[in-house]
Amino acid sequence: MRAGVGLHMEQTQKLVMTPELRQAIVILQLSTLELADYIQQELEANPILELREEEHLVAEDREEADDFDFDWAEYFADGSDLGYVSAPRDNKDEVRQANYPAAEGESLHDYLLLQLKLAVRNSTELTIGSFLIGNIDQNGYLTLSLKEAAECLRVHPGEVWRVLEIIHRFDPPGVGARDLVECLLLQLRQYRDVPAGTENIIRHFLPDVAEGRLAKIARRLGLSLSQVQAAVDFIRRLDPKPGRTFGSHPEVRYIIPDAIVERVGGEYVVLINDVAAPRLRINPHYQALLHQDACDPRTRKFIEDRLNAAAWIIRSVEQRRLTLYKVISCIVEEQREFMEKGIKYLKPLTMRQVADRLGLHESTVSRATANKYVQTPQGLFELKFFFASGVGKRDGSAAAESIKKMIGEAVAREDPSSPLTDQQLTDILRQQGIRISRRTVAKYRDEAGIPAAGKRRRYD
Repeated sequence: MRAGVGLHMEQTQKLVMTPELRQAIVILQLSTLELADYIQQELEANPILELREEEHLVAEDREEADDFDFDWAEYFADGSDLGYVSAPRDNKDEVRQANYPAAEGESLHDYLLLQLKLAVRNSTELTIGSFLIGNIDQNGYLTLSLKEAAECLRVHPGEVWRVLEIIHRFDPPGVGARDLVECLLLQLRQYRDVPAGTENIIRHFLPDVAEGRLAKIARRLGLSLSQVQAAVDFIRRLDPKPGRTFGSHPEVRYIIPDAIVERVGGEYVVLINDVAAPRLRINPHYQALLHQDACDPRTRKFIEDRLNAAAWIIRSVEQRRLTLYKVISCIVEEQREFMEKGIKYLKPLTMRQVADRLGLHESTVSRATANKYVQTPQGLFELKFFFASGVGKRDGSAAAESIKKMIGEAVAREDPSSPLTDQQLTDILRQQGIRISRRTVAKYRDEAGIPAAGKRRRYD
């Protein structure tokens, strides 16, 4: 067989990742707020795009504007535009109070400095105290030693210790401590009736308290188990981070659901949240320019490019909306028992199952559910929450979250003096038809934040 060189034609199909396709993929995985920001950027960059306003809403706004008749002279007469409201002259006993905005939360350092200025006797103590307060972290702990503070201030360590003792008497109790033991001991000064052995337990047995080894503590201190239990309960009421209630309050962030599931009659209806991401349309003025003969080629080319980009964005946004609706509708149909009865009835579900049922690729389902939330009759959940693994059951299967719920309910009903072990929890689940190993039960219990049996036991 001879080898030769020749030309031949062949037809093949290939998936090319065009910029438009890449843009559609990005839009699909955006949440509602992210999509709103993305649309705003496109509106600024593309003059062809504009927001589509509902005609009936515009008509209503116009009617309200026509009917709106307000006496501005009367409005400004009482001075309310200046931030205050004058008291009525016909009734001197009645006083109107202005609503002033609440001030920001006072920081821990400012609060301590205010107390320091009232407690010290001279400028030297004020300087030392201000330096120490400046080295107290947000949890209320001193972050440097007395020796380091004395070297920085070039004073005797005894003077630093004397000022630190003054700070230890400040509010909140326990502030200025150098470790957890000192913090808890400082808080004991605020109480008169302290259970027996509390101070010794704080000084020497905190690791045993964390592990629930109360019997060991009772043997070492010569106390009864009930006395140790009372002391441990008292210690757990103390604040290990006294400074965390101070400082600037973080900004409250609200989750806007991408979809809402409501029960209408005997069916569940999926509503895609379009409020934050409004509908788009193409500006008719630019469309009309394309049909004019006076439009020069460069302008026509620019408008056509912008028009194609705008049409693709509109198509991608609508495709995202449709895909999200299909995926959530499929989830609602599969998790109907969860919608009606709660988390105990959550079923195992995979993205491949949803993808096969909808005729989509698994990666498309993954992008459609990424960083998105849905409001259901059972509360607000991330869409990824519904794709839970599970274990076998006599009448089907159970999701991991539902098993955690069952474990939590069993622990809530247990006798505190004889808590359920992991093996006993395993037997309870098997009685309900869930075959699961003890090791898996221990893993689910830890994930649910439930301590082991030894740490839950009480000796009242």
